[in-house]
Amino acid sequence: MVTAIRDTIAAEMARDDRVVVLGEDVGRNGGVFRVTDGLLDRFGEARVFDTPIAEAAIVGASVGLSVAGMVPIAEIQFAGFGWQAYHQVNGQLARLRYRSRGRFHCPVTVRAPYGGGVRTPEHHADSVEAPYVHTPGLKVVVPSTPADAKGLLTSAVRDADPVLFLEPIPLYRHARDDVPDGEHIVELGRARVVREAADAVVFAWGAMVPVACDAADEIATRRGAQVGVVDLRTLAPLDIETVVSVVERAGRVVVVHEAPLTGGFGAEVVATIQEEAFYSLEAPIRRVAGYDLPAPVPLVEDWCRPDTARVVAALESSLDA
Repeated sequence: MVTAIRDTIAAEMARDDRVVVLGEDVGRNGGVFRVTDGLLDRFGEARVFDTPIAEAAIVGASVGLSVAGMVPIAEIQFAGFGWQAYHQVNGQLARLRYRSRGRFHCPVTVRAPYGGGVRTPEHHADSVEAPYVHTPGLKVVVPSTPADAKGLLTSAVRDADPVLFLEPIPLYRHARDDVPDGEHIVELGRARVVREAADAVVFAWGAMVPVACDAADEIATRRGAQVGVVDLRTLAPLDIETVVSVVERAGRVVVVHEAPLTGGFGAEVVATIQEEAFYSLEAPIRRVAGYDLPAPVPLVEDWCRPDTARVVAALESSLDA
């Protein structure tokens, strides 16, 4: 996935001279995960530049650059550090179009690695999608495959409005697959049906998509049940049409996310299903999520993150209901 993201950024910079990259260590060091490696040599200091360790300044500068006609791709080194810029994201970036009555747009893509699975320290492994989905005017996107990383990032950079592009850290190098050559665009706001559903469905995003697929395989082996998997891909806007149509076929639902359970985006998915497809449900909706704790220290990280066993247990409970 890391290669797909880097190549997409380079392609968009080559296509449009207005695209610039900024953030901590994105230039000379090529980013902490080497996502922007080589871009400084190719495009120069005027278009790839390092910033101070000041997340609010990174987002604030991106707002100003976009108003001046540029198309910034800003990197927050880890999404958990983004709290230092939340006032800029919520108060400036996401509402400038509304505040200016359409006079100004903010074509800014904020990239941020997120999530556990690689033994990072505190604040590095946080899953923080929920408060950003609750920010009107901001699109929130989470790829789970290299091909989707390319297609969704292309759409994000070309979007006239701001996009938060959350990159699952474990998938940077573990997600390996073919990536379409040439221009590849995935429309924002469209979920991906990974596996068709007959008996139950799991909704997930980011690094939880492969966990959901493993759980579906185990249930098929144990019980012969056909469990579908839907990768939401875009959390805001949510693809309600696809969610409802799959629930109507499956009847049983599990929602999986890495963030803490209480107030997580999974609750919004559950509420949407309750409102739009209640009479198709054959069992209560189950949620499998992180515990209501800060991201734990590396030694107990696996205990806190949802895994295949927890998703299988939720599916078993749903199928037995």
